[in-house]
Amino acid sequence: MSSKTWLILHKRTVDRFYPKFGKRLFDLVFGVPGLFVLFPFILAIGIIVKLADGGQVFFRHQRMGKDFRKFYLYKFRTMAPESEKKGLQITSGEDKRITPVGRFLRKYKLDELPQLFNVIKGDLSLVGPRPEVEKYVNLFLEDYREILLVRPGITDFAAIEYRNEEKVLAKYSNVEEGYIKEVLPHKIKLYQIYLEQMSLTTDLKIIFQTLWSIVK
Repeated sequence: MSSKTWLILHKRTVDRFYPKFGKRLFDLVFGVPGLFVLFPFILAIGIIVKLADGGQVFFRHQRMGKDFRKFYLYKFRTMAPESEKKGLQITSGEDKRITPVGRFLRKYKLDELPQLFNVIKGDLSLVGPRPEVEKYVNLFLEDYREILLVRPGITDFAAIEYRNEEKVLAKYSNVEEGYIKEVLPHKIKLYQIYLEQMSLTTDLKIIFQTLWSIVK
């Protein structure tokens, strides 16, 4: 990518008032109180995960962040202990590695709650393109040169549309191939739409849509 192209992308994506100055403030104003309010639930879920099979409470996985900086994304562990080392980095609805407790947590997106710590640390935004693993980022490198001009987020248009991503992936005989050839390219288009529409209003809209999609 030429320096001229990069400057055009930068101006279009992040060189605006809200992305440049307001978005981090938005994350802290809503993220810090949100963490305090939800901390009792986070603690309770952690105890349940531990008691269920004695394994680790949290699962951490390296993802690509803003400006291609790597960071560890935190979730509640939803698969059997050590099983994440024995299979694909993506899961489908039929994945036998997922525990009964984990299936419940995934259904209501409760496994994502520890990512509030990532928000406070500055790894994530509340709203933004979902963070991806390096392997898949490298397959769509030109697209991610723009996408990773901003912090990834906990939720966005793609997270809402693929609310039941595991069920979508379950229809493919080769889950990873389906993800690479169909699901991820569509997600990338939704990420790009978000970058074009990124604003305080858009972020509030996405948060409310996310909450509604979980409780409805």
